[in-house]
Amino acid sequence: MARARWAEDLVANLYQRDGHKIIARNWHCREGELDIVCEFHDGVEKTLVIVEVRARESNYFGSPLESVTLAKQKKLRSATKKFLVSEARAYSNVRFDVASVLGVKIEVVRDAF
Repeated sequence: MARARWAEDLVANLYQRDGHKIIARNWHCREGELDIVCEFHDGVEKTLVIVEVRARESNYFGSPLESVTLAKQKKLRSATKKFLVSEARAYSNVRFDVASVLGVKIEVVRDAF
């Protein structure tokens, strides 16, 4: 659990430096958990960004990115719908990113699904 929290902190800091505003971390509902919820405003549109963080010490059991299965994607979409209803905020777009932390290397796939 400590490694997951550390990885989420690294990724959250990366997104903040990139101009994203973190609005929730580890948001829970019946459908699942959203690791990092942030928004990005490019001056024209405001995008809700859901970041799924996957951390591993090595890729012995496969890439962290490969561990975001179709079932996990479905849960993330369902949880995001609940988040949008509960927060009553308006966004032009919703984007799902996956951040992989392998050792100390961070790889982000924007619009992953």
